Amino acid sequence: MSKLITEKSKKAFAEAQTFIPGGVNSPVRAFGAVGGTPIFIKSGSGCCLTDVDDNRYVDYVGSWGPLILGHAEPRIVKKIHDAVARGTSYGAPTEAEIKLAQLIKEAMPSLERVRMVNSGTEATMSAIRLARGFTKRDAVIKFEGCYHGHVDSLLIQAGSGAMTLGTPTSPGVPLDFIKHTISLPYNDIDAVHEVCERRGKDIACIIVEAVAGNMGVVLPKKGYLEGLREITRKHGIVLIFDEVMTGFRVAPGGVQSLYHITPDLTTLGKIIGGGLPVGAYGGKKEIMDSVSPSGPIYQAGTLSGNPVAMAAGIVTLEILKDSAIYKTLEEKSNRLAAGMEKVCRDAGIPAYHTRLGSMLCTFFTDLPVTDYATARKCDTKRYAKFFHGMLERGFYFAPSQFEAVFVSTAHGEKEIDSTIDAFREVVKGF
Repeated sequence: MSKLITEKSKKAFAEAQTFIPGGVNSPVRAFGAVGGTPIFIKSGSGCCLTDVDDNRYVDYVGSWGPLILGHAEPRIVKKIHDAVARGTSYGAPTEAEIKLAQLIKEAMPSLERVRMVNSGTEATMSAIRLARGFTKRDAVIKFEGCYHGHVDSLLIQAGSGAMTLGTPTSPGVPLDFIKHTISLPYNDIDAVHEVCERRGKDIACIIVEAVAGNMGVVLPKKGYLEGLREITRKHGIVLIFDEVMTGFRVAPGGVQSLYHITPDLTTLGKIIGGGLPVGAYGGKKEIMDSVSPSGPIYQAGTLSGNPVAMAAGIVTLEILKDSAIYKTLEEKSNRLAAGMEKVCRDAGIPAYHTRLGSMLCTFFTDLPVTDYATARKCDTKRYAKFFHGMLERGFYFAPSQFEAVFVSTAHGEKEIDSTIDAFREVVKGF
């Protein structure tokens, strides 16, 4: 194995720090959890990335999930080019917005009305405002380790970048903003029941990553999601499924289709725009029709429904109508997950493995990971060794233990098997 040359990335990072806080535009990219200098990417194609030093990597980040068809998928690229040639933004309605909304509703029938926004953060922020306005209540229940974007009132025991930095709450968030937020342990239905019995009439909504993806991939316990649905119905609370990461990723209809739960509202992210900056929220028409201009609850955005993003989203969701895609993704993801699990087992490395569809995670711990507290017990130093060992061998995983591995249609058996072989070499250094 030759030493990875990263001189241009180091130079770019040094320069970036003179213009950009921390040298990055999103915290996890800084490699703070794993050490070292972030690599700067110049291109992506299929399942691979190429950095500014011309190192090539098999990519398991996939822009943090949305690139289910791989980088620069030719059909998506063509539609983007065609759309750009017609103009990049109009600030006015287009027929493409209708088409994308139809495709979303076809796959996720619970979204009777859909409002396009520009990010997952914007989607969750808007959905919570809607729930509060609709119920005329203020309190919100969220769960420790679940991340719903950098919304002020939700930066309490957050996941993802906040966990990585060891700062699950953030300065700059006034106490008055968070006094209505109740943070409970994920997968603890008794805690939800107890709070709702006491304060049910105060609670506007419960928002949950139905399958958590921002403290690693953490699956709901049997009956947990069903319990949330039952409790929210009893107390007139809006149930919001954050499917920014899981929607169209684990299945066309998201987690709600796999677990047969119908939430009141759902939030979606960049996968519905082929990886471009897009988000959406939607749900029951009687709730969604409270959004301006149909109703009094205000939400707006100049770039919402951007024609380029809509074009990319339409072709992506049209492609994903092919059920064979998800069957193939299931087989590939299982091959990778089983291979990594066997490597750990053969080497005697304590590890806990989770997977749903093409999202998976290897936690370096000897305990089952079911919530934020157990996720925090993982050996993050061992993960850092894993990350750099794989990077040096040409495999790009998330620079944090608390993120998911994403498999795309562009990953082949050759890439997956070489990933497992490389992992087998890396664990020798553990």
